[in-house]
Amino acid sequence: MRPPTELHDQTVLLFAGAAGILVFAALVGLLLKWRVGFDKPHGTIDNLNARIKSWWLMALVIGAAVWVGKAGVVVLFALASFFALREFITIAPTRRGDHKALLLSFIVVLPVQYLFVWIEWYGMYAIFIPVYAFLFLPIVAALSTDTKNFLERAAVTQWALMISVYCISLVPALLTLDIPGYEGRNLLLLIFLIVVVQLSDVLQYVWGKLCGRRKIAPELSPSKTAEGFAGGVLSASALGAALWWITPFQPAQALLVALAVTLMGFLGGLVMSAIKRDRGIKDWGALIEGHGGMLDRLDSVCFSAPVFFHIVRYWWTP
Repeated sequence: MRPPTELHDQTVLLFAGAAGILVFAALVGLLLKWRVGFDKPHGTIDNLNARIKSWWLMALVIGAAVWVGKAGVVVLFALASFFALREFITIAPTRRGDHKALLLSFIVVLPVQYLFVWIEWYGMYAIFIPVYAFLFLPIVAALSTDTKNFLERAAVTQWALMISVYCISLVPALLTLDIPGYEGRNLLLLIFLIVVVQLSDVLQYVWGKLCGRRKIAPELSPSKTAEGFAGGVLSASALGAALWWITPFQPAQALLVALAVTLMGFLGGLVMSAIKRDRGIKDWGALIEGHGGMLDRLDSVCFSAPVFFHIVRYWWTP
């Protein structure tokens, strides 16, 4: 078993590296703003600086949760699920007959899912939402006797819970995995996932701006290009391989795992963009300055977290 000081040292090193990147980004943003004039609005530069400020805030929040430990991480992602579920339900086509089912989603399903994660009951947090909540909530809605668009409404509630609660809850669920020779270091797995997936999004944007030409899905996400996708995914996968030392993976394994989660993150972003286009909105919300809503920031994580969790569980645990 590795000593606790090693986990502490590696965590401090990772956050120091993240702080260094953010300091550099802030200086670049300040320089760009200085060149155009601090008193003159500039859409692109102002949005960049707003995003950098939000990244600072998010880094501090995640750092505080990691410092607290398991309790801080579980509470943080439970709150993220709450805001994500609220954003999803806000744009969903619901009726009065759905109100009880939606209320139960917030006050019963969400907290119980995270309770199962907290007590490390894999047998329940793995099936509670996709089996029992999916069966029970349509029953509650049906008892309202409102049958108009019932199938669509039931599916929306189920999909909202799957994306906003179930998938996000599998991030803190990484702390429940018993990995031989990796005891006490599972927080680093969580950091690995978040860093690789989030930087993949950023790097896809950067590569797309630098050399993007061919659009992948212009009707879903006009800013996504083949060059941005390839450059971002490959760069983030290389970063994942470079971070193998904080994981139970070997360098080649870390590369393949990072490639899998970045691909799922990209595809998840397309799915979430399709939902937004269907509802006629640009962003899921306005919770995070420069980023939109909680789901705008976590859309890639929602799709990559279940894949990452089960890759680790089935190949690295007894």
